[in-house]
Amino acid sequence: STGYKRVAKLPSGRFRAKHKVDGRHQSLGYFGTAVEAAVAYARAVGEYTPAVAAEPAAVAAEAEVVAEAEGLRLHLSSSRATGYKGVQQCPSGRFHAGHRVDGRRVCYGTFDTAVEAAVAYARAVG
Repeated sequence: STGYKRVAKLPSGRFRAKHKVDGRHQSLGYFGTAVEAAVAYARAVGEYTPAVAAEPAAVAAEAEVVAEAEGLRLHLSSSRATGYKGVQQCPSGRFHAGHRVDGRRVCYGTFDTAVEAAVAYARAVG
């Protein structure tokens, strides 16, 4: 048990968050930590209240600053609709970061902005 509602640790070591919508389980994504998964669950069910409500543009700008401060290089892509390698937009409007390793899909999480997903991808692949 992770200690967080609707958060499960997978055999891969990653964490999955999900919740029920109209009696059906809906995946909220896969995350590197239980806390990230718990925050995703709390946001989905309306229980998450950030200390400061930030606009998406502010979040994206902050993510770019974090990437620069950490010395990360975001992987740009002219062939991806999001503009970033390893980042795709989900039907929910959120953004998924991941890639394939030895033919298996590796997920780095689902994020509110493409830049946040690109930062997660850059952290994972260098």
